[in-house]
Amino acid sequence: MISYTHQKDLPAKSPMKSFVVIVDDDRTVREGLDSLLRSIGLETRLFGSPAELFKTPMPDAPGCIVLDVRLPGVSGLDLQGQLMKQGVHLPIIFMTGHGDIPMTVRAMKAGAVDFLSKPFRDQDMLDAVMAAIERDAQRRAEAAAKDGVRAQYDTLTPREREVMGHVAAGLMNKQIAGMIGLSEITVKIHRGNVMRKMNVRTLPIRLLPTPTICRSSALAQISACHPRITAYCGVKADKGACLMPQASTETLHERQE
Repeated sequence: MISYTHQKDLPAKSPMKSFVVIVDDDRTVREGLDSLLRSIGLETRLFGSPAELFKTPMPDAPGCIVLDVRLPGVSGLDLQGQLMKQGVHLPIIFMTGHGDIPMTVRAMKAGAVDFLSKPFRDQDMLDAVMAAIERDAQRRAEAAAKDGVRAQYDTLTPREREVMGHVAAGLMNKQIAGMIGLSEITVKIHRGNVMRKMNVRTLPIRLLPTPTICRSSALAQISACHPRITAYCGVKADKGACLMPQASTETLHERQE
């Protein structure tokens, strides 16, 4: 399998505008799409084969791939699978002159955002591309937000993470102190450190991107008798691990008693 070169392995560059990768062995198709997409201000990258694609790093910007189903050496569907395995998450729009229902279903299940039969209207392609780019921009924004939360979480000490888990379970400072063998004032200090490091004024239930394992045997134990935490966490009590919940807008205001 060909190894893909990621943009993050290269020196940082200034942000680029949205782009479209076009992979088709028909030069006429590539050039036609290139002209169409550039006419609305999009950057393009043209490739006649998968091998050419894998040799070229992608820009660090929202984008998508317009991919022919039938390519020399490997099918577009197989290429889709290879890209996914190598961590390339750009939305894919398939083009085909030989499409059928099973092929379309397979592509869409694997994450394709559209499947256009040749010949297609220019407007259909433009609509599909803009929808794909919007989807990728949203994915990038969500990933950046999660990376930021993860970076903040990594600054917490093991004890602060333990306290945070108990707070997320809805426990009061006094309960937490008794459970982990600390004074209540010490728990308050740890809690304050968590809120400062996580840059929050209230402690949200969702502090980590899913799935993140918070190792705490105490947290696993209290989950058995606190239904509130089981509503937000998938807990493996036997291993002392708690899977922190996915994004939620709920917050738990600090409870001092």
